[in-house]
Amino acid sequence: MQYCRMEWAGSAAWGLVEERDGALWVTALLASPWRPDPEQVLAEPLLLDSAKLLAPVTPSKIVCVGRNYRDHAKELGNEVPSEPLLFLKPPSSLLGCGGVVEMPQVSARVDYEGELAVVIGRRMRRLQPGEDLQPYLHGVTVANDVTARDLQKKDGQWTRAKGFDGFCPVGPVVQTAVGEAEIAAGLVVETRVNGELRQHGTTADFLFSLRELLTYISAAITLEPGDLLLTGTPAGVGPVQAGDCVTVSVAGVGTLRNCFAAEKP
Repeated sequence: MQYCRMEWAGSAAWGLVEERDGALWVTALLASPWRPDPEQVLAEPLLLDSAKLLAPVTPSKIVCVGRNYRDHAKELGNEVPSEPLLFLKPPSSLLGCGGVVEMPQVSARVDYEGELAVVIGRRMRRLQPGEDLQPYLHGVTVANDVTARDLQKKDGQWTRAKGFDGFCPVGPVVQTAVGEAEIAAGLVVETRVNGELRQHGTTADFLFSLRELLTYISAAITLEPGDLLLTGTPAGVGPVQAGDCVTVSVAGVGTLRNCFAAEKP
């Protein structure tokens, strides 16, 4: 199943997304992403590209993994971590596909970081060795871990640099048919800036597998249904300028597109 979250009749709504003749359409409204049966079938399906999309997740927390690709760690002159490197983004950083990322005036360099994101489906605390992981995985989506790189280096810790409003574009849909096996086998992650390919990687190259990440995280942090895990970015990150448009694509999941603009006074 694929679903989105969008503005509908003046409020937020969940929409069932189906492919028809090579295009994605919203064909029904869902009561929630946890109940796949349509609440209301649309008499006239809505082209997904025509919908005003919101982030398709409403997490209590966004847990992110830094330097989970060896080449990305090296390109920024960092050591390859010996264990997962974690940080958090606030839910206020979420932005839907098509939303404009405002670049804060206090930063002189804002970077894109395309990633696969995992949506948690069941409360997870202290995942045990050998425990079946699949029931905990609700689905996957596409994310851009936007980063004020100069502030990241200046601050030392990453909260401000990663946490500005709009610095976590996510979407356009959640795909529930992708799980641990597909991620381990390798999903291609690509990022383009104004159509030019900048990042190309595969989740098969994770330094730490999805199971290793969730075991490590859940030993310290209880994950709740709907929480979001950003799994790390491949090599090729770089700065954007006002007016640039960035697309992040994950094979079999979707393409996230957002443009960047200078912060409004």
